[in-house]
Amino acid sequence: MTAKTTSAPTIDTPEGVSWHLSHLTGRDPRLLPMLDTVGTVLPRVNPNGFAGMAKVICGQQLSVQSAAAIWGRFEVLPGALAPQTYLALSEEAVRRTGFSRGKYLALRAVAEAIVAGELDLAHIDGLPAEDAVARLVALKGIGPWTAEVYLLFCAAHPDIFPAGDLALLKAAQHGLGLDVRPTIKEMIGIARDWSPHRSAAALLFWRYFAALKNRESSLL
Repeated sequence: MTAKTTSAPTIDTPEGVSWHLSHLTGRDPRLLPMLDTVGTVLPRVNPNGFAGMAKVICGQQLSVQSAAAIWGRFEVLPGALAPQTYLALSEEAVRRTGFSRGKYLALRAVAEAIVAGELDLAHIDGLPAEDAVARLVALKGIGPWTAEVYLLFCAAHPDIFPAGDLALLKAAQHGLGLDVRPTIKEMIGIARDWSPHRSAAALLFWRYFAALKNRESSLL
């Protein structure tokens, strides 16, 4: 993965997404039919910092609907959205919102690292993507998908492609005309050619997958 550059906008505004998509499709015209299918691709923006990481952890391995329901309960739990006060919450209180024990502990590891001064999410947001991912996955319970989704949606990093996301793999198979669904390793290799615009590619593929779901039940 490559570093952010000062000339490349972040991915949290419509203008930023459009800028990256223009460069992306110029580099790989195979993506133009996908863009024609979906029309406008808008950014997806979540809070950054600890609250953003909490929301990403909440959504691990859940449907959008289930994650939204659990997050709605979690975010109103007093103290849940700041690391110091989260550490004062009991496991029982957090799990009553719908968090699993693993998610409770993963977020606790993040909170402990922040409070101890071992983790500065604002600093990590500005690192080159591979360095930022490596720093986050060093935390217990934080895997590549969680780190990459945090960086994309919460830090607005312009060059992230969560290759382990099943929807992106399905969209890639269909949109790129591949005979079989690519493996995660293959998807990483394909996406490498889209750097430094991989976040725009991910947003395009997610939007394309949503469009396909509306007409092809075989993708579900």
